[in-house]
Amino acid sequence: MTWQQLNCESHEPRKLVILLQLYCTFISISCVREFFLVLKMSSEFPSREFLWDVFQRVDRDKSGQISADELQQALSNGSWTPFNPQTVNLMISMFDKHNNGTIGFEEFGALWKYVTDWQNCFRSFDRDNSGTIEKGEFQTALQSFGYRLSDHIVDLLIGRFDRSRLGAIRFDDFIACCIILHTLTNAFRERDTDLDGVITIQYEEFLSMILLSVIM
Repeated sequence: MTWQQLNCESHEPRKLVILLQLYCTFISISCVREFFLVLKMSSEFPSREFLWDVFQRVDRDKSGQISADELQQALSNGSWTPFNPQTVNLMISMFDKHNNGTIGFEEFGALWKYVTDWQNCFRSFDRDNSGTIEKGEFQTALQSFGYRLSDHIVDLLIGRFDRSRLGAIRFDDFIACCIILHTLTNAFRERDTDLDGVITIQYEEFLSMILLSVIM
């Protein structure tokens, strides 16, 4: 992942436990925090001057706010494919504290760190540096996150998030896939009170659990 048309170098990851303060419409703050506690990957927070320079470049209309369209133009998958607008909208909703569909400078700083942390995570599992996560790499990532899923479920996930039909997942869709999987897993665990891997759930509760997790 790179920030398009911005001469910005990413900071090297450090082994830190991170606590992100997020505002999120679709997933809870605790859900995101717990996920990154599992990853234990965090980038160094850049200087305010650095962030301000980047913010001004991304804010193309000079409104003092960054819209989803502006953010999408600034983000790249490390290829010529545009960043998934639905993933962009997810991230905007996560950091938009004022619910106006845009993010200001302070919110942008938190989002920058969030995306950079995901970049570090993605690169650590993209062993062949192809810019995508293939099935074997994806299974390694899932196992590192604590998931033990069958080949059938892994294939379903790849099929669901492989927008380019390459048999692999790009960076933006990797973010969305991991967030949704983690959110659904947490929702299941909250209901699996006896930890036997089986829950009894009412129809509308099931729909609520799914709809609150689905962003794409």
